[in-house]
Amino acid sequence: MNKKHFNHQPLSHLDWLEAEAIHILREVAGQCSNPVLLFSGGKDSLCILRLAEKAFRPGRFPFPLMHIDTGHNYQEVINFRDQRAAELGERLIVRSVEDSMKRGTVVLKTPDEPRNKHQSVTLLEAIEEFGFDCCIGGARRDEEKARAKERIMSFRDEFGQWDPKNQRPELWNLYNARSHKGENIRAFPISNWTEMDVWQYIEREKLELPSIYFAHQRDVVMRNGAIFPVNVPLASGEIINQPKAGEEVINMQVRFRTVGDITCTAPVTSDADNTSKIVLETATTTITERGATRLDDQTSDASMEQRKKEGYF
Repeated sequence: MNKKHFNHQPLSHLDWLEAEAIHILREVAGQCSNPVLLFSGGKDSLCILRLAEKAFRPGRFPFPLMHIDTGHNYQEVINFRDQRAAELGERLIVRSVEDSMKRGTVVLKTPDEPRNKHQSVTLLEAIEEFGFDCCIGGARRDEEKARAKERIMSFRDEFGQWDPKNQRPELWNLYNARSHKGENIRAFPISNWTEMDVWQYIEREKLELPSIYFAHQRDVVMRNGAIFPVNVPLASGEIINQPKAGEEVINMQVRFRTVGDITCTAPVTSDADNTSKIVLETATTTITERGATRLDDQTSDASMEQRKKEGYF
């Protein structure tokens, strides 16, 4: 009898991470009655979109996409979000912090207060509106110490609050996504990935990204030790992040390691204008992407943990 010789290619670490994430997505689809995928147009949620394609195509996704828009997002990211959702042919739900402000459920202390933390209110309102029992997100443990404590299936109570001491054990690859009415699960399929894993996966899968992830020229000022983007146009035509008196506007080559609300997301100096260069740049960095660029995480050592206890992603 002829023996067939098979060339067994060893699985790379990306293959293992991909398989784990696909398994988690299928567990969510199997255990939850009405899940939703939180999709901002950023690099992490774009990776999850590719994983969802591999998990569920040629069928449609067993969940819609949803973005909680602060109204102060970079236009390049919003345009890319809409373009990608249209290409996939999947339903995209957009709920805005500005609508919550009109209802009076979100009240800003000052007109220029960052709206990022107020997304929690709008998210909880959307969960109640649509009856979602699980929100799939792109958070990773390497981003921030509060996220490092979070389970892959993170239980939230009926008020949307996260209690790190009241979470379910996760043994091996067994996940419990069941919840009572009013309770909610946040599922994080790429929780075990690092920033380097994300960029290597983007490179391997040849994923398209919003242009602001790559090196470009931008007007900035130096504010509180960080590079702060100024004179940023919104879709409405409004210009926000105007420089303060005495600040010198510099046109600098920068890129964004993470994208979020314009008022609290800072770029870094970089000449990395393609994915390969970003992979090399990421290999040499010594500070996490949120630690370097998310000004809302730098207000105190417990900023993220407090926001998560209030219902944040």
